[in-house]
Amino acid sequence: MQHLISISDLSSDELIEIIELAEKLKAERYKGVVTDYLKNKSLAMIFELPSTRTRVSFEVAMTDLGGHALYLNWNDLQLGRGEPIKDTARVLSRYVHAVTMRVREHSTIEEFAKYSEVPVINALSNLEHPCQIIADLLTIKEYKGSLSDVKVAWIGDGNNVCNSLILAAAMVGMKLVISTPRGYEPDEKIVEKAKKISKNVKIVFEANPKAAVRDADVIYTDVWASMGQESEREERVRIFTPYQVNEELVNYARDDVIVMHCLPAHRGEEITDAVIEGANSVIFDQAENRLHAQKAILLKLIGDEYD
Repeated sequence: MQHLISISDLSSDELIEIIELAEKLKAERYKGVVTDYLKNKSLAMIFELPSTRTRVSFEVAMTDLGGHALYLNWNDLQLGRGEPIKDTARVLSRYVHAVTMRVREHSTIEEFAKYSEVPVINALSNLEHPCQIIADLLTIKEYKGSLSDVKVAWIGDGNNVCNSLILAAAMVGMKLVISTPRGYEPDEKIVEKAKKISKNVKIVFEANPKAAVRDADVIYTDVWASMGQESEREERVRIFTPYQVNEELVNYARDDVIVMHCLPAHRGEEITDAVIEGANSVIFDQAENRLHAQKAILLKLIGDEYD
């Protein structure tokens, strides 16, 4: 049994295998191929936080693959009334074939996985967002042809998405330049973990966003205040304004740079409307790829013919 709590739970070969499988599944869907790779299998989806792309992509993924998904709001479960996480994990894992969780604290999903008898998938925690990054890598590969030596500039908050991107960069050989305000850098332990994954990891910290995007193949940004940080919003807007991804900033990158954002976006804050709707934006292709990546993840973890 294998969990996907951190993207580093996969080997580099497994990560590439999932991306290639996602490409195959995407092509099949566009051809109208009907599959039942996960026939008679069920996925429990526990959400402590709101979701659009993650919830819908996982539900549709299971349907496309012939399986069934159950959406379980945290407060509708006994978890919301104080049932121990380990008890819920032991019970649910006797009903379903896998569990995906979107939680506030990373420790929650770690504890659940400890007691689960089926694979547990991190659909977002405050530390990582591995499913998002797998879709992102698929998108980059589609537009750039490969992943190794691609230069990605991360602009903004060193958040959970950034943390997973750091680990992924070490796994596939991407060059990653991170530009954040002082005090908003990614998790130091994640950076050290990436260095252990690959001695040749190419992670650079550059405070000046214009310098960070120079010659970049990819510009990636995210909201300045993530879920749970709403009270910091006003202060964060003031601090992060110089890190806005706008047309001027994009012009410092390569002409064929692609701009990414995991959504939802606050248009006019971390990214402008003109960039989202511009020729360099691949944001909605990136969002679509959540579906294909989710399908590949599920097949990898609970698909019999992919054991």
